[in-house]
Amino acid sequence: MGNWRSDLETWLSPFVAALGHKTRGRMCPAYVAGLIGPGDRKSVQPMAARDGAVSYDQLHHFIADGVWDSAPLEAALLAEADRLVGGEEAFLVIDDTCLPKKGERSVGVAPQYASSLGKTANCQSLVSVTLASREVPVAVGLRLFLPEVWINDPDRMARARVPEDRRTALSKPEIAIEEIDRVRAAGVRFGCVLADAGYGSSGPFRQALSTRGLTWAVGLSRRQNVYPADVGLVFPEAGRGRRRKYHLPDRVAVSAEQMLGDEKWRKVSWRRGTKGRLNCQFAATRVRIVDGHRHRMADGRVQAMPGDEEVWLIGERRATGERKYYASNLPAGTCLKTLAAAVKARWICEQAHQQLKEELGLDHFEGRSWTGLHRHALMTMIAYAFLQSRRLKAAGRGKKSPRTTPATNHASRQASHPRHPGASTAYSLPSL
Repeated sequence: MGNWRSDLETWLSPFVAALGHKTRGRMCPAYVAGLIGPGDRKSVQPMAARDGAVSYDQLHHFIADGVWDSAPLEAALLAEADRLVGGEEAFLVIDDTCLPKKGERSVGVAPQYASSLGKTANCQSLVSVTLASREVPVAVGLRLFLPEVWINDPDRMARARVPEDRRTALSKPEIAIEEIDRVRAAGVRFGCVLADAGYGSSGPFRQALSTRGLTWAVGLSRRQNVYPADVGLVFPEAGRGRRRKYHLPDRVAVSAEQMLGDEKWRKVSWRRGTKGRLNCQFAATRVRIVDGHRHRMADGRVQAMPGDEEVWLIGERRATGERKYYASNLPAGTCLKTLAAAVKARWICEQAHQQLKEELGLDHFEGRSWTGLHRHALMTMIAYAFLQSRRLKAAGRGKKSPRTTPATNHASRQASHPRHPGASTAYSLPSL
């Protein structure tokens, strides 16, 4: 694909300009090139050794200790992501990814559930934001989640140089909303927010999206209680005692699993993979999720009211027998195939996470500070955006995207998309 280093220098011009400093303007391209270039280890010392033109001390100071604001570079990344894949058909995918770590001094590290590992592990957990369209992802946000053991230890946070304004307890859904607001403030275009059940099962998260006028499709627990869409509220007269204070639903709430139990399930194909059309059994119905006011009944039960918003409840039956459940505020007239395509589009962020780690060294950072970790993560996202821009540029010229290097061992998961030229390699980064 030609001289990628000279292309990188040109492509990075807006980022270098955002840094506004001659020395930092040299370190940024050197760091990004080190992440993209050959070598199994993408930590500072081996990258500096391979470069030759910059020293370890210079590169380390730039990423860990230099006094510069990352916000202008984040803004430049958002602008480039919007140029590459932004638009009404784009998805903004919320997820998290873990960075396994030994010890306890690296910022945010603690035994916690790692979704990518499927178990509890000693790791750092980052809330991720990915802008994706036509099966092309561009990572635009990685923010560290601080577990309770860190929030309750001010000295530990001070040693890791956690900024004062980040030393408060924030859940992953709350961090995600902050990130969504940052993306929207930058003018990035997208049509729908996607998230897994770790976020979608949070009523405040869904409500925050709706309050912002956003369309969303999120995972849901099978145990989540829902009401039929036509549930009514009645005001029963009390036989004795004080007059009742609240209306009551005229139906009983049931789990998402029960609600779809008697629905008609249909085989739906949502895209073409390398081995043919991908399909599963899907069912959907309109519901109101139990998100409203909760109050205690006379018999001691806690009664929860239906939420204000009528939404889709979607079920998926996989060939393995596994079942997944989702909710979406897509319009009432949306067809089942469109619903299925929306809830299944989230997987692309997992591909981005894998490439950020395996090919660009996201999990290779050896520093312990908040600032160093986030700057390293930002550089990996900038490197990823550059590679995606080259792949799309090649596809736009009508050429086939180059095959991945042998290191890209997940290439077997590539799929094609008829609306996008060269999409048969949409998941793989270009060889350099």
